[in-house]
Amino acid sequence: MYKNILIPTKGTKSCESSIAEGIELAKALNAKVTGVHVEPKLSPREILEVYKPEMLWGPKDAERAQQALAEVEKMHKDLADRYLSVIEKMANEAGVPFEGVFIDREAPEEGIIKIAERKGCDLIFIASHSTVGTLAGSLLGGVTTKVVAHSKIPVLIHRC
Repeated sequence: MYKNILIPTKGTKSCESSIAEGIELAKALNAKVTGVHVEPKLSPREILEVYKPEMLWGPKDAERAQQALAEVEKMHKDLADRYLSVIEKMANEAGVPFEGVFIDREAPEEGIIKIAERKGCDLIFIASHSTVGTLAGSLLGGVTTKVVAHSKIPVLIHRC
């Protein structure tokens, strides 16, 4: 049936039960798990924090800006490694093959779908905090809602 199950993570402790359930499903189906963490694009506020406008008025401005961005990218990579290591540890304990993928500066729903397609995943097992039915969920739509709406790959939603 399913041979490669994609499990996205954003590092939320409250959804580790969803990760465990996804891994149990993979084990029962003798499938591989592909874990993914997508770090969203920087917001305008975050860009100002990274580039610090006060540092952009002297010599070597471009170099300083590049160093600041490199620091942020390293921080994102370190966080992704930490989040993906949770899935990897659970998969290893269950005897399920695992591969972790990190994407930086992408819309989470786009990154999840892109990696699922690129890695040949045949199921996306995604946690939901259920913002559907709330004003924010109706106006903005959650990542899970967007993945369901746009993925050509089957999506299984686990409530956490």
